[in-house]
Amino acid sequence: MKKNEFRLKTVQLKEIAHNLEDKIENGLKNDNTEVKSIPTYIHPLSCGAEGQAVVLDWGGTNYRAAVINFAGGVANISPKKAGSIDLSATTTKGFSMEDLIAKQSQFVNEIELPAKAPIGYCFSYPADCMPNGDAELIRWTKGIDIKEMIGNPVGKPLLDQLNKTGKAEFTGIKVINDTVASLFAGLTNPNFDAYIGLIVGTGTNMAAFVNADRIPKIDASLNWQGLTPVNLESGNFNPPHLTKYDELVDEKSDNKGSQRFEKAVSGMYIGQILREAFPEDGFDERTDGKALTDIINNPDQHKKKHVKAAKAIYKRSAKLVAASLAGLVDMLIVHDKTIKKVRITAEGSLFWSEVTDCKNYNKVVKATLKDLLAEMGHKNVKVNIAEIESANMIGSGIAALS
Repeated sequence: MKKNEFRLKTVQLKEIAHNLEDKIENGLKNDNTEVKSIPTYIHPLSCGAEGQAVVLDWGGTNYRAAVINFAGGVANISPKKAGSIDLSATTTKGFSMEDLIAKQSQFVNEIELPAKAPIGYCFSYPADCMPNGDAELIRWTKGIDIKEMIGNPVGKPLLDQLNKTGKAEFTGIKVINDTVASLFAGLTNPNFDAYIGLIVGTGTNMAAFVNADRIPKIDASLNWQGLTPVNLESGNFNPPHLTKYDELVDEKSDNKGSQRFEKAVSGMYIGQILREAFPEDGFDERTDGKALTDIINNPDQHKKKHVKAAKAIYKRSAKLVAASLAGLVDMLIVHDKTIKKVRITAEGSLFWSEVTDCKNYNKVVKATLKDLLAEMGHKNVKVNIAEIESANMIGSGIAALS
């Protein structure tokens, strides 16, 4: 690789932004689209949640549970560092829904619970939101294959089991994914006109609030109105201007043709792009985003060409994320021209990663987004990007109490 094949010009980034914007709008109109734009049927309390809720968080190996108390706009979580158990057994053959719910409910009953509370459940697997606030599992990822749960509600069986134990009364359950949880957590600062949830870690995704009258695919019989949280599932966006190395990563993946944006951007895949750029140089097939940032941070231990390419891939990932945000912000402003201040709650190890000898990821995103918005006629729109501790728990608590 003699030249920087990962450099993207401003005109290309704008094209990516507008392409995503068009595909988000298509997803708001139709089902089974590239960018799914899935509505979440919860109206979060815009003036701040008040009260107690039990919050659950599961999207990988660990399953966390805690009690959250909102008072005067401040969230207090107990225990402060939510307790967790290892649910890696869910990937073993024969693990059933009954096994899962037994483990989950047993653990919830081990923490100190209020006598009566709703549940907010951050469930980070592909699911369709239901009008009652529950979610229906679309498919499993990350090696789990509990077939009897696919196509069925995620929250209700757990709620029923917990209410059978008699330790506490659980009044209901709301199920959201991690990106929507980040979106909701941003509402703890009410001083903005629009909010976005962003994940850039092992995977990537975005969520935002869209007015229901801009979501034609919502069933009219629901009579659903107002600002609606929308989980974009933007990792499945297939952007223009990818490279031959991106094509090779996709060809060798387990889900060829899917999650093309995620494969160009996220921590799970950017190390594999480096590997494809130097196929004869012995990179491990498990090379990931952490390995890529380690190369950038330890240049004396690696070949110059590898360090140079790692920096280029890292920077391109950040610029692609900035372009996706620019497309989403532009769409929100088209919907509501009064928007002048936008808050983005960003989560994920890659987004907040630190590197030596070049700009950190979040700074590249911020600078590129500012430039793109100016190019798109939004120079006066101010964007704040923040990290919120325990965003999944806070967002789930807001969902439960809404």
